[in-house]
Amino acid sequence: MKILVTGGAGFIGSAVVRLAVARGHAVVNLDALTYAGCLENIASVAADPLYVFEQADIRDRAALDRILAAHQPDAVMHLAAESHVDRSIDCPGDFIETNITGTYNMLEAARRYWVARGKPEAFRFHHISTDEVYGSLGAEGMFTEDTPYDPRSPYSASKASSDHLVRAWHETYGLPVVLTNCSNNYGPFHFPEKLVPVVILNALAGKPIPVYGEGLNVRDWLYVEDHADALLLVLGKGALGRSYNIGGENEARNIDLVKTICGILDQKRPKDAPYADQITFVQDRAGHDLRYAIDPSRIRDELGWRPSVTVEEGLERTVQWYLDNEDWWRALQNRDGVGQRLGTKG
Repeated sequence: MKILVTGGAGFIGSAVVRLAVARGHAVVNLDALTYAGCLENIASVAADPLYVFEQADIRDRAALDRILAAHQPDAVMHLAAESHVDRSIDCPGDFIETNITGTYNMLEAARRYWVARGKPEAFRFHHISTDEVYGSLGAEGMFTEDTPYDPRSPYSASKASSDHLVRAWHETYGLPVVLTNCSNNYGPFHFPEKLVPVVILNALAGKPIPVYGEGLNVRDWLYVEDHADALLLVLGKGALGRSYNIGGENEARNIDLVKTICGILDQKRPKDAPYADQITFVQDRAGHDLRYAIDPSRIRDELGWRPSVTVEEGLERTVQWYLDNEDWWRALQNRDGVGQRLGTKG
């Protein structure tokens, strides 16, 4: 099939692009190349005849109409989004414009395109979202697809809004949609402002490794290449109008995750003192959700999917990738916000 992927130069989007091309799908990568977009993420497929790149912003409706008409995809995978909670605290307007207005533009462009082609039954609009729309859990319980939405940050509120728009376009206009909500991703090509790459790169640089609060916040960690595999499966076999939660089945407290990374670095790049000595507890993020946990029963029972990578194996692969790809992350060090504490302006 031919797939239009929005945000395909980003972290998760590029993993989807690389895997889709490897499996023989034609891919049109639509990306605005904002601060987190990086063409090096998809350099391995850039010369492949199955791959095409279109630089465009999902807030530009005319560009979306042009690209859909020119390439005539069989499906849309909508990943383009502002995604960093700390940035959403400082600049919520960017998240409203991209995640809400941008998704509206994508839905309307896709609907007009779908109608113009005679509403083909095989067409799909796959909206990729986050488990953060569900809010925060206590020590027990897991998010299911029926968990009420309770977003706590400008980021998660904007993603919740986009989820509601997608469902509305399905119910009102019949647009054939599927939705997924994922847990925390990590792995190769992760932009160096999120927790895992921050820990790795600060450790290597001999800088303090910042941990919010006491590091007791719990996340379910999903290796990005597992996530890409699940997304393509849902696109091909997910039931219309259905949502699927995608989790890594790997819950861990932030402090334990950080210490695990430090231990891996102690083995791979040893120095005089343990890397864990660089851990520094800093003021917590505003509105920091305590715990996220995914119940993956639906995607497992209906589609037969489970993650293939444990958090221990995935972190070892990730650390090794950053050690082996210093040119990639050094080139991003001067981009907006990298190496700075964000989320303090609220």
